[in-house]
Amino acid sequence: MGYKVAIAGATGNVGHEILDILAERAFPVSEVVALASTRSVGTEVSFGDKTLKVSALEHYDFSDTDICLMSAGGAVSKEWAPKIAAQGCVVIDNSSTWRMHPDVPLIVPEVNAAAVAGFSKMNIIANPNCSTAQLVVALKPLHERYGIKRVVVSTYQSVSGAGKEAMDELFNQTRGVFSAGEVAAKKFPKRIAFNLIPQIDVFMEDGFTKEEWKMMAETKKILDPKIKLTATCVRVPVFISHSESVNIECEKPVTAEEARELLRQAPGLLVIDKHEPGGYITPHEAAGEDATYISRIREDNTVENGLAFWCVSDNLRKGAALNAVQIAEVLVNRKLIKPRKQAA
Repeated sequence: MGYKVAIAGATGNVGHEILDILAERAFPVSEVVALASTRSVGTEVSFGDKTLKVSALEHYDFSDTDICLMSAGGAVSKEWAPKIAAQGCVVIDNSSTWRMHPDVPLIVPEVNAAAVAGFSKMNIIANPNCSTAQLVVALKPLHERYGIKRVVVSTYQSVSGAGKEAMDELFNQTRGVFSAGEVAAKKFPKRIAFNLIPQIDVFMEDGFTKEEWKMMAETKKILDPKIKLTATCVRVPVFISHSESVNIECEKPVTAEEARELLRQAPGLLVIDKHEPGGYITPHEAAGEDATYISRIREDNTVENGLAFWCVSDNLRKGAALNAVQIAEVLVNRKLIKPRKQAA
């Protein structure tokens, strides 16, 4: 029993990853349709051992399509997600447009899969911000056991989170540094090569950036509105994978040893935590992997019931494409949708 699946934004970084992951995980498809803007019509993309030709999103009829995995940006999502959903196709959206809408579930399957059932109100399900997704996978088991009161997180986010142009900018600037050529900043407000930029997205009135606000608001919606969270988000000269330094304060006593065992058993997590040089995960090693990796687990004695750890994940996969496909798997496995062609 196969589902007709459309990928909107199929030519982008996340779109390519979605196609790869659907094939890797043998998602039950009857047909896969690659969609993008009119300027990309006819472009070829890969799906497993097949080649798909891209069609125009604005001319596509969704009346017999079951699921649309959208990764085409906020403006496109705002215009098209409701139109697609109105045709009976479930939209799983990667942009920030629908995340905080009260009638749209914001889902990380390892954390709040049951909330997917609320999709029927609008036929739209939101994927969280990439930095939020990996964080809540790590926080979930700890919150269930110890009750998290407060989180302080500093992120080290790769340039792929800002798209292909950002990756090209890091590559070109790095080449420019070594060849004494031009090091021009276009995508980012300052040079990113051999540098760090403590700004992701625009500044808000309170001095936090929108990326930092997203982490605060989304963690509350996904995990628990009572959790207090403060974030500092930093762009780093890494191509793929986001890293996070996380400090938590719990209601109940917690030891590093207990937390390590708890995290080892949790879905979606892999613990690599040896107290020796190299006994931890880095973004380079996490690239291309599905897991969220946890390292450097230790007790934080500056607060009562404190814990600190290091968290790394491929932002294009768990932070976007993989999470979207996992949401689709929840819809199928829980029999929340049926293939429309067979149902008819």
